[in-house]
Amino acid sequence: MAVARLKPHDIVVVGCSTSEIMGERIGSASSADVAEAIMSGLLPIIRENQLYLAVQCCEHLNRALVVERECADRYGLELVTVIPQLKAGGALAAAAMKDYLDPVVVESIAAHAGMDIGDTFIGMHLKRVAVPVRLDISKIGDAHLTLARTRPKLIGGERALYPKS
Repeated sequence: MAVARLKPHDIVVVGCSTSEIMGERIGSASSADVAEAIMSGLLPIIRENQLYLAVQCCEHLNRALVVERECADRYGLELVTVIPQLKAGGALAAAAMKDYLDPVVVESIAAHAGMDIGDTFIGMHLKRVAVPVRLDISKIGDAHLTLARTRPKLIGGERALYPKS
């Protein structure tokens, strides 16, 4: 969390293929048990840091996201009507629907940081400009792990001054 420089109420988007974690092709072997294990590791950290977790659904739901209603209200996100399931939405999205206090689904988001477990392509849901975050681990199970934080665009050219980062 420190590396991502997140503040309370920032949004972290997570895309996750439980199939890839288990060494299978994405979308072919969704696992509710693996999703619950991921969620039980993520949610306490998210809540402890007063962040919002946006869980990306699979492509069958156009990569919509499950968020807490409080997040949708705070950021003025437009709700869509669907209930993610294991085979339509993905295991982690289905787990979020179960584990969140007041889950809703939104079509898009501009998150402050992201975690992509299994090459699910979360980039469409990150604010600009995305900056890679490197950790000591690069996999969860057999799934490739990619993390990013975001920063404001640097504008003004060579004569402009920028804060130290």
